[in-house]
Amino acid sequence: MKVVTGVVGNDVHVVANRLIDISLRERGFRVFNLGVNTYLEEFLDAVVETDADVLLISSLNGEAEGWCRDLAFLKEGYDLGNVLFAIGGNLAVGEVDPASIVPKFERYGFDLVFHQVDLNEGLDRIEAALAERAS
Repeated sequence: MKVVTGVVGNDVHVVANRLIDISLRERGFRVFNLGVNTYLEEFLDAVVETDADVLLISSLNGEAEGWCRDLAFLKEGYDLGNVLFAIGGNLAVGEVDPASIVPKFERYGFDLVFHQVDLNEGLDRIEAALAERAS
């Protein structure tokens, strides 16, 4: 399975990005890591270019909402097939109702949303979703 990953927007959390990359590779994924400071269009272009099965966006500075709210709109301009769209990390800043975060990002076009979820738990859920799609 091929995964495009990276850190969205003005987020520069290199260490977390590297840990995600290592963890994906350890699980047998072929990883295309776009690094930090990545825009949605760059992610979508990479998904098409690599014929990826998964797009896994991360954010730790809490500003992902501002960078990702146009995903559903942008997806319309691409032939993405059955790509699994996931986002994880710290997805909000300030006093936000945690229960509102997942549905909000699902409306933006993400299939899986991991707000402050352990990396391995998130990757387990990605693998389960991929297995479910394959069956």
